[in-house]
Amino acid sequence: MSRIEKLRKGMQQRGLDALLVTSPYNLRYVSNFTGTTGLSVITLTNAFFVTDFRYTEQVAEQAKGFTVVQNHGPIYDEVVKIVTEQKIEALGFEQDFVTFSIFDMLEEIIPGTTDLVPVSGLIEGLREVKEPEEIETIKKACQISDAAFDYILGVIKPGMSEIEVANLLDFHMRSLGATGVSFDTIVASGLRSAMPHGVASQKLIEKGDFVTLDFGCYYNGYVSDMTRTFAVGEPIAKLKEIYQVTLEAQLRVIDAAKPGISGIELDAVARDYIASKGYGEAFGHSTGHGIGLEIHEGPNVSKLAEKAFVPGNVITDEPGIYLPGIGGVRIEDDLLITVGGNEILVHSPKELIIL
Repeated sequence: MSRIEKLRKGMQQRGLDALLVTSPYNLRYVSNFTGTTGLSVITLTNAFFVTDFRYTEQVAEQAKGFTVVQNHGPIYDEVVKIVTEQKIEALGFEQDFVTFSIFDMLEEIIPGTTDLVPVSGLIEGLREVKEPEEIETIKKACQISDAAFDYILGVIKPGMSEIEVANLLDFHMRSLGATGVSFDTIVASGLRSAMPHGVASQKLIEKGDFVTLDFGCYYNGYVSDMTRTFAVGEPIAKLKEIYQVTLEAQLRVIDAAKPGISGIELDAVARDYIASKGYGEAFGHSTGHGIGLEIHEGPNVSKLAEKAFVPGNVITDEPGIYLPGIGGVRIEDDLLITVGGNEILVHSPKELIIL
């Protein structure tokens, strides 16, 4: 069943005659369009893609099966025409991506015979289960991240700034085929490693520092996301201790991740173990999240994630321990949920590396 067919099934279940798609990530998912301007109106029998003259040729090439509509004036005027011509009575819109001002405008211009229906998670739910081609693309993004980590281990040394390390990492991923980074690369060294999201600063790396690298890349529209913590010079005993606790928690998640287990249950695997070692208060974020077209998407691995995992989900496994005034550790892999359990997509070493 194609993505559009799956979407239409969901639309019917929600009583929709059509769906207005405005999220760039959802547009790419349903149409393969990689440009920056456009929207789609998908009905139960037709699929329309509205864009301006800059992208009509690209849409025709990428969005197979879509009717290309060029807007010469306001783009939503074309939506009104489609809704009117198709006699749409219930038009869904992505409530998480439509601002109040646009919604207010839609209420003004959409015919009174058409109801505007807020929709959340319809396409995102489909995106959570990756198709074979998506999985292969994510694996390639992970391979690039692995290669970049191996590279950085060979060049990092005391006296380098965190920003210098981040730039070398980012540029190397691009040299390997990445189109960009998944997010601002985190390089947190020394006491700053106790900051879970310590984006690279001007701090110089010192001998004895723990260094946490959290990074990833975009490859053909899909992301990778990995974290490794290592030492530049001999670290203090407390840092070695929390490293081993974090690593054990991370490995326990790998052992437990499989179809049928919920995000709450998987989160508890790491959280309960870390708490049993006396560091429960030092692990404040969730154990993981889904990745795909976005760096954060469903399904999640957290205290609130009730959904059970199914084959095709790709999630992160990233417990951490953070001790202000001492330092911190996080170790992260990307996991593909499979019929029999899971497949680890990141292959960089996880035993403590001391350079």
